Amino acid sequence: MPVELSATQALTLWHTVSLDQVRVESGDLTLRQMAILLHIYLVPPPHTVRGLAATLGVTKPVITRALDTMGERGLVERVRDDRDRRNVVIKRTVTGALYLEKLGDLIIDRGRRLSL
Repeated sequence: MPVELSATQALTLWHTVSLDQVRVESGDLTLRQMAILLHIYLVPPPHTVRGLAATLGVTKPVITRALDTMGERGLVERVRDDRDRRNVVIKRTVTGALYLEKLGDLIIDRGRRLSL
């Protein structure tokens, strides 16, 4: 059954979850980094720097900077494509999967509290 939220309720949910993330996470992700991370985990692979740049409509250096931060946190991993050494393939990690699972659980929890 679809959840019906007003625009205000949806924004309140986003606000609450964002505040929780900022409070709990020592190095919270930017909106761009979160969009990239969600794309990597929700859209079937393979993912490349070039492909992510095209999808988000930004340059490859923008993607590279975002991936640097996420890589330092262990959320993603970059490896050279064996078939085309010019391409860098972005891989999912267990740490990244757990991060998003916790985020999903937090959204569910806050969404339930919002509807009460």
